[in-house]
Amino acid sequence: MEDKVRPAVLVSACLLGVCCRYDGGHNRNEQVIALKDRFRLIPVCPEQLGGLPTPRIPSEIRDGSVFAEDGTDVTENFTRGAREALRLAELFGCRCAVLKARSPSCGSKVIYDGTFSGTKTAGDGVTASLLKKQGIRVYTEEAQKFGDEDIC
Repeated sequence: MEDKVRPAVLVSACLLGVCCRYDGGHNRNEQVIALKDRFRLIPVCPEQLGGLPTPRIPSEIRDGSVFAEDGTDVTENFTRGAREALRLAELFGCRCAVLKARSPSCGSKVIYDGTFSGTKTAGDGVTASLLKKQGIRVYTEEAQKFGDEDIC
Protein backbone atom coordinates (compact mmCIF):
# COMPACT_ATOMS: atom_id res chain seq x y z
CA MET A 1 0.00 0.00 0.00
CA GLU A 2 1.34 3.43 -0.99
CA ASP A 3 1.77 6.20 1.53
CA LYS A 4 -0.32 9.24 0.60
CA VAL A 5 1.92 12.29 0.22
CA ARG A 6 0.71 15.32 2.13
CA PRO A 7 0.00 18.40 0.00
CA ALA A 8 2.67 21.10 0.02
CA VAL A 9 1.96 24.63 1.27
CA LEU A 10 4.24 27.59 0.60
CA VAL A 11 4.77 29.47 3.90
CA SER A 12 6.47 32.74 4.81
CA ALA A 13 9.60 31.56 6.60
CA CYS A 14 9.23 34.24 9.29
CA LEU A 15 5.95 32.60 10.37
CA LEU A 16 7.90 29.40 11.06
CA GLY A 17 10.35 31.23 13.32
CA VAL A 18 13.11 31.93 10.78
CA CYS A 19 14.78 35.25 11.58
CA CYS A 20 14.30 36.82 8.15
CA ARG A 21 12.10 39.85 8.91
CA TYR A 22 13.40 43.24 7.83
CA ASP A 23 14.58 43.87 11.41
CA GLY A 24 16.25 40.46 11.78
CA GLY A 25 13.42 39.04 13.87
CA HIS A 26 10.64 36.58 13.09
CA ASN A 27 6.85 36.31 13.34
CA ARG A 28 6.64 32.74 14.70
CA ASN A 29 3.03 31.62 14.64
CA GLU A 30 2.06 28.36 16.34
CA GLN A 31 -1.18 28.05 14.35
CA VAL A 32 0.81 28.13 11.12
CA ILE A 33 3.48 25.75 12.47
CA ALA A 34 0.71 23.29 13.41
CA LEU A 35 -0.06 22.93 9.69
CA LYS A 36 2.98 20.63 9.53
CA ASP A 37 0.78 17.83 10.82
CA ARG A 38 -1.36 17.95 7.66
CA PHE A 39 0.89 19.54 5.03
CA ARG A 40 4.48 19.69 3.85
CA LEU A 41 5.53 23.24 4.65
CA ILE A 42 7.80 24.92 2.09
CA PRO A 43 9.39 27.97 3.77
CA VAL A 44 10.27 31.02 1.68
CA CYS A 45 11.34 34.59 2.30
CA PRO A 46 10.82 36.37 -1.02
CA GLU A 47 12.82 39.39 0.11
CA GLN A 48 15.87 37.25 0.84
CA LEU A 49 15.29 35.26 -2.37
CA GLY A 50 15.31 38.59 -4.19
CA GLY A 51 18.77 39.40 -2.87
CA LEU A 52 17.98 41.71 0.04
CA PRO A 53 19.96 41.30 3.27
CA THR A 54 18.64 40.63 6.75
CA PRO A 55 18.33 42.95 8.50
CA ARG A 56 17.27 45.47 5.85
CA ILE A 57 15.58 48.84 5.63
CA PRO A 58 11.76 48.49 5.83
CA SER A 59 9.96 48.72 2.50
CA GLU A 60 6.43 49.53 1.38
CA ILE A 61 4.55 49.67 -1.92
CA ARG A 62 3.75 53.09 -3.36
CA ASP A 63 2.34 53.79 -6.82
CA GLY A 64 3.01 50.23 -8.00
CA SER A 65 6.68 50.19 -6.99
CA VAL A 66 8.43 49.10 -3.80
CA PHE A 67 10.54 51.63 -1.94
CA ALA A 68 12.75 51.27 1.10
CA GLU A 69 12.14 53.83 3.81
CA ASP A 70 15.26 55.71 2.67
CA GLY A 71 13.73 56.17 -0.82
CA THR A 72 15.67 53.40 -2.59
CA ASP A 73 13.61 51.63 -5.27
CA VAL A 74 13.78 47.91 -4.42
CA THR A 75 11.07 46.81 -6.84
CA GLU A 76 13.46 44.58 -8.79
CA ASN A 77 14.49 42.71 -5.63
CA PHE A 78 10.86 42.14 -4.69
CA THR A 79 9.97 41.03 -8.23
CA ARG A 80 12.93 38.63 -8.38
CA GLY A 81 11.98 37.19 -4.98
CA ALA A 82 8.37 36.74 -6.06
CA ARG A 83 9.47 34.84 -9.17
CA GLU A 84 11.69 32.58 -7.06
CA ALA A 85 8.88 31.93 -4.58
CA LEU A 86 6.60 31.02 -7.49
CA ARG A 87 9.27 28.71 -8.89
CA LEU A 88 9.44 26.89 -5.54
CA ALA A 89 5.65 26.70 -5.32
CA GLU A 90 5.55 25.11 -8.76
CA LEU A 91 8.47 22.78 -8.00
CA PHE A 92 6.73 21.42 -4.90
CA GLY A 93 3.22 21.49 -6.35
CA CYS A 94 1.87 24.05 -3.88
CA ARG A 95 -1.75 24.95 -4.58
CA CYS A 96 -1.92 27.39 -1.68
CA ALA A 97 0.28 29.61 0.47
CA VAL A 98 0.16 31.04 3.98
CA LEU A 99 1.97 34.36 3.92
CA LYS A 100 2.72 37.22 6.32
CA ALA A 101 -0.11 39.73 6.54
CA ARG A 102 0.49 43.33 5.39
CA SER A 103 4.00 42.61 4.07
CA PRO A 104 5.04 44.34 0.81
CA SER A 105 5.99 40.86 -0.44
CA CYS A 106 3.47 38.58 1.21
CA GLY A 107 0.49 40.70 2.24
CA SER A 108 -2.87 39.65 0.87
CA LYS A 109 -5.83 42.03 0.51
CA VAL A 110 -4.30 44.63 2.89
CA ILE A 111 -0.80 46.16 2.84
CA TYR A 112 0.85 49.28 4.23
CA ASP A 113 0.24 52.34 2.04
CA GLY A 114 3.82 53.41 1.27
CA THR A 115 3.96 56.34 3.70
CA PHE A 116 5.70 54.40 6.52
CA SER A 117 3.06 55.77 8.89
CA GLY A 118 1.39 52.45 9.73
CA THR A 119 -1.58 53.31 7.50
CA LYS A 120 -3.07 50.34 5.68
CA THR A 121 -4.68 50.17 2.26
CA ALA A 122 -6.29 47.56 0.05
CA GLY A 123 -3.79 45.61 -2.02
CA ASP A 124 -1.50 42.62 -2.32
CA GLY A 125 2.21 42.27 -1.83
CA VAL A 126 4.37 41.50 -4.86
CA THR A 127 4.65 37.76 -4.15
CA ALA A 128 1.03 37.34 -3.10
CA SER A 129 -0.09 39.05 -6.31
CA LEU A 130 2.06 36.84 -8.54
CA LEU A 131 0.96 33.64 -6.78
CA LYS A 132 -2.71 34.61 -7.12
CA LYS A 133 -2.25 35.32 -10.84
CA GLN A 134 -0.94 31.77 -11.21
CA GLY A 135 -3.99 30.31 -9.46
CA ILE A 136 -2.38 29.67 -6.08
CA ARG A 137 -4.69 30.44 -3.15
CA VAL A 138 -3.13 32.89 -0.71
CA TYR A 139 -4.00 33.15 2.98
CA THR A 140 -2.37 35.12 5.76
CA GLU A 141 -1.64 33.95 9.28
CA GLU A 142 -4.67 35.98 10.31
CA ALA A 143 -7.12 33.60 8.57
CA GLN A 144 -9.75 32.51 11.08
CA LYS A 145 -8.94 28.83 11.53
CA PHE A 146 -6.89 26.60 9.27
CA GLY A 147 -8.24 23.50 11.00
CA ASP A 148 -11.86 24.14 10.01
CA GLU A 149 -11.24 24.07 6.29
CA ASP A 150 -9.06 22.15 3.89
CA ILE A 151 -7.01 25.14 2.74
CA CYS A 152 -5.54 23.27 -0.19
